[in-house]
Amino acid sequence: MLIARFLSAGALGLFATAIAAPVLAQEPYPCQLVKIISPYPPGGTTDILARLIAPGLADELGTNVIVENKGGASSNIGTQYVTTAAPDGCTLLLGNNTGVVINRNLYALRNDPVSTLAPVAEVAAVPLVLYVNASVPAKTVDELFTLIRAKPGEFNFASGGSGSPQHLMGEMLKVDMKLDMIHIPYRGQGPALADVISGQVPIAFETTTAIAPQLGSGRIRALATTGQTRSQSLSDVPTMKELGYANFVIENWYGIFAPAQTPSALIERLNLGVVKTLKRPTLAKSLADMGSDDVAGTPEQFASFIAKELPYWESLVKRTGAKVE
Repeated sequence: MLIARFLSAGALGLFATAIAAPVLAQEPYPCQLVKIISPYPPGGTTDILARLIAPGLADELGTNVIVENKGGASSNIGTQYVTTAAPDGCTLLLGNNTGVVINRNLYALRNDPVSTLAPVAEVAAVPLVLYVNASVPAKTVDELFTLIRAKPGEFNFASGGSGSPQHLMGEMLKVDMKLDMIHIPYRGQGPALADVISGQVPIAFETTTAIAPQLGSGRIRALATTGQTRSQSLSDVPTMKELGYANFVIENWYGIFAPAQTPSALIERLNLGVVKTLKRPTLAKSLADMGSDDVAGTPEQFASFIAKELPYWESLVKRTGAKVE
């Protein structure tokens, strides 16, 4: 869901100035090693972002930062791991809308991520891409819909797991466009993308981050994106909105979380480290090239944004009838 963020460069500067002095005067960071948990296998957007952020965050915190993959159950395993970690700033989550706000509507979770995680900072928000294996004889979205309607039940679509935005976009296509397709869930977007590239599954949605490097192979074809406007990294690909499908405006968002009860001073220190990392020119360019909005802000702004996301995804799950498969 695309929700406006209200953080100007000036406001961010005031925030940074207000807390920079006490942070700089603090003792060394309390952890010799900080682990960022990526709740997916390698190869997907979450893992890519975690590994882009880790080196800069290590510099800003003055300690070691590594990425650890704990994939499975549509990100629930890694997400739940962080909800039960010690609230000491040593274990963080690179989470997304799937694990934090969507899965609570589909799974019987041991812990609700909304109440057992503390938002630190949003790091990226990217549109999805509707794409097909190059063997699919459809060059446009309308041609794809015509093809699927001509062969009901014969087309599958892949996703990185039940409840992911990629899954829900496929379910929206089925309901809104009256398409008979079968959902094939994977243990992460990396494996899903690999099987569409190889032709095992013909159709999927994917983030601009993960798919852009693969488009030059000629093995897959992008048909449309789900942004409000065209993606900077895929400027020749139309949006679903401009093709007349205004309901299909959506983005995947990602952020850093700590366990609930983490002291507020640590949350602020982590937030400043993440925000400064995101503002580094090389990383800022990488995020822009991925098609990400500049979403860096305070923990309070991230928490407010998440609160607005909750009813949208709950409604979408109910409307599409999405189920865990």
